Amino acid sequence: MSVPYGLQIAENCLICKLRHSGFFCDLPQPALRDLEKIKYASAFPQGAILFVEGQPARGIYIVCSGRVKLSTTSREGKTLILRIAEAGEVLGLHATVSGRPYELTAETLQPCQLDFIKRDDFLRFLQNHADACLNAAQHLSQNCQDAYETIRSLGLSHSVSEKLARLLLEWARDGEDTKDGIRIKVALTHEEIAELIGTSRETVTRVLGEFREKQLAHLRGSTLLIRNKAGLERLVGS
Repeated sequence: MSVPYGLQIAENCLICKLRHSGFFCDLPQPALRDLEKIKYASAFPQGAILFVEGQPARGIYIVCSGRVKLSTTSREGKTLILRIAEAGEVLGLHATVSGRPYELTAETLQPCQLDFIKRDDFLRFLQNHADACLNAAQHLSQNCQDAYETIRSLGLSHSVSEKLARLLLEWARDGEDTKDGIRIKVALTHEEIAELIGTSRETVTRVLGEFREKQLAHLRGSTLLIRNKAGLERLVGS
């Protein structure tokens, strides 16, 4: 079925071509059939707010396609992006299970398909399916690990150059090796990159310019080319 935003909605989890390895996509057929009965598939445009930090938890979202940024904002209005959620991940899991408010704000970075499951339905689903309960625990554990990595990166880095080098090296793991270097698609603005490493847009623009001059990395539009991975690693290790 065609839908707005250039997406093709996958309505049925049992025959979904968007299924990803890990978490709820890997559940056995009986659990998937029960999941199918309680989830609501929807398409969202870029920039849609799924839930806001401090809002009572209504349920979880499963990212079927697209990417979602998860952020927190200080009283002074400074925003920090904790991570970018990819297809196959679950959003709002901690708040939904614990009954506490959402601890982050979730906003789509591009058109997305997400499956929503109401809190009461989801808790009953976990009670009835041990595999799903284990997957939820593993997902929460991964979220904690991601948070530790973010804290380590922000807390132990001595300069913005080091923080940015760490981020680019993390992206490089999924990049494409070419004769010119490692090529990566980056669907983030300088402002969003700044929010990922806890600095200002102006500083990110300046440091990216320095990386370009030193032939370390070059960001043009949405294409990042890492020309000297070893040089970035030396920045991180210095």
